[in-house]
Amino acid sequence: MKPTLLVLAAGMGSRYGGLKQIDPIGPSQETIIDYSIHDAIAAGFGKIVFVIREGFEKEFKELFNAKLAGKIEVDYVNQEIQNVPEGTFFTTEREKPWGTGHAILMAKDCINEPFAVINADDYYGVEAFTTMADFLMNTISEEEYGMVGYQLSNTISQNGFVSRGVCATNTNEHLTTVIERTHIEKLAGGIAYKEDEKWTPISGETTVSMNFWGFTPQLFKHLEDQFISFLSESGQELKSEFFIPSVVAKIIDDGETNVKVLKSNAQWFGVTYREDKEKAAKAIIELVEKGIYPSKLWD
Repeated sequence: MKPTLLVLAAGMGSRYGGLKQIDPIGPSQETIIDYSIHDAIAAGFGKIVFVIREGFEKEFKELFNAKLAGKIEVDYVNQEIQNVPEGTFFTTEREKPWGTGHAILMAKDCINEPFAVINADDYYGVEAFTTMADFLMNTISEEEYGMVGYQLSNTISQNGFVSRGVCATNTNEHLTTVIERTHIEKLAGGIAYKEDEKWTPISGETTVSMNFWGFTPQLFKHLEDQFISFLSESGQELKSEFFIPSVVAKIIDDGETNVKVLKSNAQWFGVTYREDKEKAAKAIIELVEKGIYPSKLWD
């Protein structure tokens, strides 16, 4: 059975200043998502599911339906603030959904096979998709999920702070902890993260999650149970976030499932800030010049 790729594309790009999911960076107007989908198809994925917002649904579908027709099965789900489990409550003053864990939960009715999760605004690399596809088709089980790990120093923006899932592993290369650090920045003295206005140094060699996960559909039960508890505790907060690393951390703590860290030498880059776009576009050109991609991706 071919795995599915779930693309988290519902974020509004507040730090970027626009709808970065469909902002072109390639030589023929390709988006970062285009390169991820191209790599996924080549690696053996059989379906793409996009998590988007109703506000840009028409524009988004027009762009990707035209490109992907006849190449791979495509589905869409919307992440909206009102999409919560029955019987749960939250403050009516809340303006936006609850982040990556909530986004993945939106796809529970259209994914019945092992699946990978990626961010729409991150470039993960050919090797990473090959590694994940092999894991999903040959290794994954209810007892072992997967995650592609990256080196922190290779994921830092030069233009501001970033959010990363900071990972620790055991001798079996299983995650022991994954902590979402929401403000990591390259400072004059090195890389550090800020929490409660306090800065703590962190090694550039630290393994971090870039939200490239491999799951079975069993995850949706974990997500729903944890999200119900989350809303009970934090549903009245205006800016509370339900992050997927936090969900995974609880699954690990409960001893229900291990998470294998899949090492990849793939090149990563992302577009968190508008200033990152130029660097990303240059990196794509270099990959085209090396023959990794054609100059026009969807001929």
